[in-house]
Amino acid sequence: MEILNKLKNLDAYPKINEDFYSRTLSGGLITIISSIIMLLLFISEARLYIYSETETKLIVDTSRGERLRINFDITFPSLSCSLVSVDTMDISGEQHYDIRHDIIKKRLDHSGNVIESRQDGIGATKIERPLQRHGGRLEHNETYCGSCYGAEVSDDDCCNSCEEVREAYQKKGWALTNPDLIDQCTREGFIERIKEEEGEGCNIHGFLDVNKVAGNFHFVPGKSFHKSNIHVHDLLTFQAESYDISHKINKLSFGKEFPGVINPLDGAQWTRQASSGMYQYFIKVVPTIYTDIRGRKIHSNQFSVTEHFKDGNVYPKPPPGVFFFYDFSPIKVSSQFLE
Repeated sequence: MEILNKLKNLDAYPKINEDFYSRTLSGGLITIISSIIMLLLFISEARLYIYSETETKLIVDTSRGERLRINFDITFPSLSCSLVSVDTMDISGEQHYDIRHDIIKKRLDHSGNVIESRQDGIGATKIERPLQRHGGRLEHNETYCGSCYGAEVSDDDCCNSCEEVREAYQKKGWALTNPDLIDQCTREGFIERIKEEEGEGCNIHGFLDVNKVAGNFHFVPGKSFHKSNIHVHDLLTFQAESYDISHKINKLSFGKEFPGVINPLDGAQWTRQASSGMYQYFIKVVPTIYTDIRGRKIHSNQFSVTEHFKDGNVYPKPPPGVFFFYDFSPIKVSSQFLE
């Protein structure tokens, strides 16, 4: 009875008799139902006002000569920063090996905590003035020139760092199997740094600026170089039988961010027992123009992806690493808010 009386008191339109109001149960129920309907209508209209309708069109992409910015943030829990290098190449013939600019590496311990953050390539930092080519010190007015240990193309060639010695060897098609015997590598602590970081992980993030044509970028252990028109990696220097390429993609996007964009690889993780091998992502990039409610345009991209893994225990043995192959759709998406 108390509940029924309370419902009667909710009657917003009581019947008026001569000297008193008469509230009814049906009137209370109608008041509640009407209030709920009005609230739902208010929320619906407010939502339509706040979130405008979006019109999407497909048009042919006629842009030419543009550049593409690839943003990435990837963690390798079992690969040290001294081993990881970043390379890019595309069908136009542009190639960049062991990219260092606009990239930050963070050394991680086994728990994922940051040990050190640096911006450089693989191996160790360059020191000044290792031994002169002839083994002595600089004489009066003598120009410094370090030895390339037999890899000189001419008598004027100099190798003033461990990195330059390795590059000279690679041009010859040789592998630097004993860096301990190279004065530049020994004094720079090349092998010591690799041993020091053994068992660590690495977080590498930054961006790449590439041509807007089909190509690939990859994260590999060792130094990449070109030999007889073949892209190869110098792994003998690091004296390891296999490399654990387990990884987590914290962020991967092509171009600027815009509201509502979904990057399908954000948060993707690859961990398994047979983690030594070649992991490949095949990406189809779709150019996108996003126009907000104020008419401002953001030129960006969306993408879809498929994945493939090549086990490192098969023959021929694939190069270890994480490879991203991207291509562009000839169709551009245009999204625009409608008033």
